[in-house]
Amino acid sequence: MMYGNGYGNMMGGNGWFGGLLAIFFGILVLVGVVLLVIWLVKTMSGHSGTATGPQPGAPGHDEAVTLARKRFASGELTREQFDEIMQALGS
Repeated sequence: MMYGNGYGNMMGGNGWFGGLLAIFFGILVLVGVVLLVIWLVKTMSGHSGTATGPQPGAPGHDEAVTLARKRFASGELTREQFDEIMQALGS
């Protein structure tokens, strides 16, 4: 005996291949969302992904150099510490 219009369980019954395909695309979407969130966090926080500090010409570079010079002038930094900071900043 046939119910409905004779199509049976076509909408949800794609077998094991359809299930694997659904899992694959679900994982693909999840990975895409995670990558998008990581990119947004990096973009909003202003991190370039390097640990060398602000690059010359980048926003924050001049402020970092000025702060290092002030700290060296006030005696907070030794000559070696100042040179290390300036080398890291590329100045």
